[in-house]
Amino acid sequence: MDRYAIQGGEPLVGEVQIGGAKNASLAILAAAVMTDSKVNIENVPDVTDVNVLLKAMERIGVKVERPDRHTVVMDSSNIDSCVIDDEYIKRIRASYYLVGALLGKTRQAEVPLPGGCNIGVRAIDQHIKGFKALGAKVRIQHGCIIADADELRGNHVFFDKVSVGATINIMMAACLAVGKTIIENAAKEPHVVDLANFLNSMGANIKGAGTDVIRIKGVEKLHGTTYAVIPDQIEAGTFMLASAATHGDVMVRGVIPKHLESITAKLCEIGCHVTEYDDAVRVSAPEPLTSTQVKTLPYPGFPTDMQPQITVALGLAQGTSIVTEGIFENRFKYVEELIRMGASIKVEGNMAVITGVQKYTGASISAPDLRAGAALVIAALAAEGETIIEDTSFIERGYEAFEVKLRELGARIERISSDKDLTKFHLRFA
Repeated sequence: MDRYAIQGGEPLVGEVQIGGAKNASLAILAAAVMTDSKVNIENVPDVTDVNVLLKAMERIGVKVERPDRHTVVMDSSNIDSCVIDDEYIKRIRASYYLVGALLGKTRQAEVPLPGGCNIGVRAIDQHIKGFKALGAKVRIQHGCIIADADELRGNHVFFDKVSVGATINIMMAACLAVGKTIIENAAKEPHVVDLANFLNSMGANIKGAGTDVIRIKGVEKLHGTTYAVIPDQIEAGTFMLASAATHGDVMVRGVIPKHLESITAKLCEIGCHVTEYDDAVRVSAPEPLTSTQVKTLPYPGFPTDMQPQITVALGLAQGTSIVTEGIFENRFKYVEELIRMGASIKVEGNMAVITGVQKYTGASISAPDLRAGAALVIAALAAEGETIIEDTSFIERGYEAFEVKLRELGARIERISSDKDLTKFHLRFA
């Protein structure tokens, strides 16, 4: 099993190029099956979640080509099944996007319930509510979501709570429904907007994405397109927080600064210097960090996927900070590992009270999930001494070449799979 060996204590300095958004890619790849024409998708990150989804779609007859590492060409004209039966697909949350896509195209779908990181309940009640509003019959059997309909008809859907996944699923299904659909209390996340733009480029009629009311006029069919995925705001935010925690100076390139505003605002609050450019953000932290309060909220609020990273930085800030998790109820599991590195954090329900310490110290720790794993890497980079991080497969679900990009910024990090590799690491950074 691969691990990361990290010798901390060096500030990150330099430039890093951000890849395509994992969450947008998963929705767009699922939606690409809705046309029988070829679809060319560019700026797709080469991460585990994306590759698992593509393999699952190949098993139902989708022809997938990879002309280069970040381009996917899909031909879904010969789908021979609407049943996704793949052990690996259960491991990713985006599995349920195939329900909306296949239901829209073929009026039937059978997909395993979503997996992914164990960070809390991922309720699908709003998905089911939306599908039923469009005229589908939905049931849960043998760990699968099974949906079918003789006909999908547009309707008024009001979500009881903001749900990115449900917004994406109903938007896809409604594209090929008869009549008009209005989604109220819709999610506004950048990848929801990116999916709407992608579907519109295939001939869909979607208006209002990025607001809390999305209006969709169903069309008879969708056509092929060429489309580039937006940059990954969470990857960008992770490198921004890494610069802050290590008191570095990093230019984060290939981003949309508008998508990063909530992260930028908190970095400024804790004493970082942030400069925005047209497609880049520079973050430096020449002074000691100071405390603040953070609450995760749906976009444009502070992202839940950035909560572990900012908690790591605040653990090194002067004073007492409070981080409140407003999305998932089980997202502080990594705190135990951080305490092993010297952090002073007390978790009470969905709130973490953080008393800043002068430094972290290296330890043997384990990544409990994707974003927490990345956050623990940040902690190790800022720590005194050596840290070994187990279960790095979690991190590879959403970060492409993470350790390579960090090394280019001066980090002393290596992927190791044996004691021999660890010895080489020690010799290199002794």
